[in-house]
Amino acid sequence: MRDFEQLKVWERSHQLTLAVYEATVALPREELYGLTSQMRRSCAAIPANIAEGCGRGTNADLARFLQIALGSASELQYHLLLARDLSYLNPSAYKRLTREATEIKRMLTSFIKNFTAFANQA
Repeated sequence: MRDFEQLKVWERSHQLTLAVYEATVALPREELYGLTSQMRRSCAAIPANIAEGCGRGTNADLARFLQIALGSASELQYHLLLARDLSYLNPSAYKRLTREATEIKRMLTSFIKNFTAFANQA
């Protein structure tokens, strides 16, 4: 068992989730059960899957949940793009949130690569 709160990628993804929740408050009410819900769900899934993977018993489980978190980050990037193209997100908010999602994907990819290499040596 690992302490997920000690991981920088978890902290960054948690902060991104808070920012996405804040940004989606301004989305139209008719999107509450559509795009707003999807953006919040996909974003919250990133730190949630990191946390769940850390709570699992095996390295293989952690690696699998990190991959799921990476997929959720990609899903979020699409939802951000859609929100921008529908003019629900202003360009600066889109750029800020997308930049952070991209950095989290880089961090996850590096973590998965290094973790997998380490786990294979052990």
